[in-house]
Amino acid sequence: MELHEILAHVGTAFQLPGTMDSYEVIPYGHINNTYKVIYRGGDGALTPYIFQRVNQNVFPNTVGLMNNIDGVTSYISRKYPEENTLHFFRTAEDNCYFTDETGFWRVTNYFESDTYNTCEDPEVIAGVGEAIGRFQLQLADYDGQPLVETIPNFHNTRKRFNDLFVSAQKDVCGRAASVAEELAYMQSVAETASELSDRYAAGEFPRRVTHNDTKANNVLFEKGTKRPLVVIDLDTVMPGMAMYDFGDAVRFIVSTAAEDEPDLKRIYFDTGKFRAFCSGYLKQVKNALTKPELDSLVLAAFSITLESASRFLADYLDGDVYFKIHYPEHNLVRARSQIRLAQDIARKRDELEWIVRETIEQA
Repeated sequence: MELHEILAHVGTAFQLPGTMDSYEVIPYGHINNTYKVIYRGGDGALTPYIFQRVNQNVFPNTVGLMNNIDGVTSYISRKYPEENTLHFFRTAEDNCYFTDETGFWRVTNYFESDTYNTCEDPEVIAGVGEAIGRFQLQLADYDGQPLVETIPNFHNTRKRFNDLFVSAQKDVCGRAASVAEELAYMQSVAETASELSDRYAAGEFPRRVTHNDTKANNVLFEKGTKRPLVVIDLDTVMPGMAMYDFGDAVRFIVSTAAEDEPDLKRIYFDTGKFRAFCSGYLKQVKNALTKPELDSLVLAAFSITLESASRFLADYLDGDVYFKIHYPEHNLVRARSQIRLAQDIARKRDELEWIVRETIEQA
């Protein structure tokens, strides 16, 4: 079938009213295929939807993934009916997904919105923090169906470091000698970086519903304003630590450069951006998180930044088999940039801890 026929077929499976009028490919995202599909109702009104074909190679447990998403979004809709949330349409069999020979499909409501891949505007940065904090707050008392780990050990920092050291020992591509300095640094910080995941495994932190991919562009903003609407891209929603969602978000939005910036002199952890993010985030969650969680936010930023470095460096040693690269040393550049960012977090740790405490008092 042609693409327009496939999309019309999927729309029928999800019982969408009216007929398909047009569609366009949404070029963002590297995993799933996404389309904006417009339907024309009997009265001539046009309604847009988002159709996605889920990549089953990346997410083999697609049913478990969709059950997680359905449980979380349904819970938010019931508890906060006045707020924006993703709505997943259902088939005649009452499934929030449809699968056939063309793939594994889902359909959601469409938000007319703005997104930001990078940002210098403190108001927008605070809005990202607010949206992520609000998402955590909405799910702080989640009592829906149990969530499965769709990617086991996704943020198990201890295991990520161990995997790196195994890759260095095997050295299948003969690259370990060229990254001896990076490996020595990672060895020196392994215990500190792994502290939170070890404590989580020991039951010292609550098992939260977490997003696990809190990039700025996973927050939609109202078109033409700076008001956050909704958090999207829920494929990695599963149990985890609230602090790691915070840490991953600031790793992404607070850095002064992209995560593959080759010029290390351009990379540092911007405390002004950090303050802006904290103001939005902590306003939402300061009373929902425990004191040990709040006390661990800065360490979480350090830890998850080095977790990312360990993954990039391990992939470089393994021959670039996991992350898509655009040139031979791309993963090494990524690893070095994350190490540089983590080192700046460590240098500024006292100041960052003070910003968190001050923001909690003012929130």
